[in-house]
Amino acid sequence: MSVPTTYTLTVTEDQTGTRLDKFLSDAIDGVSRARVQQLLDEGALSPAKPASYKVKHGDAFTLHIPEVKTLDLTPEKIALDIVFEDEHLLIINKAPGMTVHPAPGACTGTLVHALLAHCGETLSGIGGVARPGIVHRIDKDTSGLLAVAKTDAAHQALSAQLKDRSLSRTYVCYVWGAPSPRSGEIDAPMGRNPRMRKQMAVVEGGKHALTYYETLEHYIPASSIQPVACKVMCQLETGRTHQIRVHMAHVKCPLIGDPLYGTAGGTRANRLGKSHPVIPKETVLSLTGFHRQALHALELAFIHPFSGEEMQFSCPIPADLEALEQTLRSLTNRG
Repeated sequence: MSVPTTYTLTVTEDQTGTRLDKFLSDAIDGVSRARVQQLLDEGALSPAKPASYKVKHGDAFTLHIPEVKTLDLTPEKIALDIVFEDEHLLIINKAPGMTVHPAPGACTGTLVHALLAHCGETLSGIGGVARPGIVHRIDKDTSGLLAVAKTDAAHQALSAQLKDRSLSRTYVCYVWGAPSPRSGEIDAPMGRNPRMRKQMAVVEGGKHALTYYETLEHYIPASSIQPVACKVMCQLETGRTHQIRVHMAHVKCPLIGDPLYGTAGGTRANRLGKSHPVIPKETVLSLTGFHRQALHALELAFIHPFSGEEMQFSCPIPADLEALEQTLRSLTNRG
C-alpha cells in the first residue's frame, strides 16, 4: 500500500490556457487524467477548481493524493497462461469459461482474483485502488488474448491506444452459413436491445460499430454447393459490447454455440437439419450443442507504452475450437 503524497505545482507561462486536469496529469508521473478528475471531485485540490478550468501563468495548486486502497477481494492462486510480462503489463491467454471482472453471480474465480494473487505488491493505484487494469474485456466464454496494465501510467497509455485504434485486436470465429461478400466490413450502429435488455443489437441511433471480416474457410457438404458453416477472421475497428457476435448475427451468420445471438437473423442453427439435409440431424444437433460462442481472440498488437517497441502477439485456438473445426471439416468438402 502506498503512502499519501502532496504535490505543490505552479503554472508556467507556456502552460497558460491548459485545462486543469491535463496540467495536473502531465505534471505528475503515473497519474492519469481520469484519476486527476476523480481527485478533483473528491476535493483533493487547493484552491478548488473544476477540471475544465484553464490555468493561468502563476497559478499555484496543492494536490493531495491519498494512499492507495486495497481492493476488497481475496486473491486466488489460479493458473494463468501468461504470454508476456514485464514490470508494466501482462498479456494473458484467457481460458474459455473464466469471467474477467467480479460481478453478481461471479464473486470468485475471476481473472481479477487470479491477477491479484499473481501480481502481489507490484500493482499500482489505478483509480485509487490497488488492482490490475483490464485494458479491454472479452466475454466469459470467449477465449484468447487480453492486455492487463500493472500501473496507472501503463493503463492510461494502452487505453489511449485503444481509443485511437492503434491497439489492434483480431478474432477468429465459426459461424453458421456464409457471409456475403466473402470479405468486407459490417458498419452497423449498436445499442441495448429495446426488447431484451440483457442483449445488444443493431439499432438506429446506436453507437458507431465497425467490424472488418474475411472468410478463411467454407464448410460445404459433399452433395451441396452451399456452405453449412464458415471460419471467419474479424478485426475490430470499434469495441462495442458483444460486437462480433451481434454483427455476425446481423448478417445472418450467427456464431456457432452462441447462447444469446445464435438464433438471430433468421438463421436458426436448429433448422440446419432441414435446410441442409445432407448432414445427419444428430450431427447437426451435436454441433449446435457446442457449449459456448465459437469465438477466440487470436492476435493483439500495440506500441509498448514505455519502450516504444511494436508488440505483436498471437495464440492458437484452444482444444474445443480445434475439435469443432475438425468436426466441420470431416463433414464437408473444404472450399
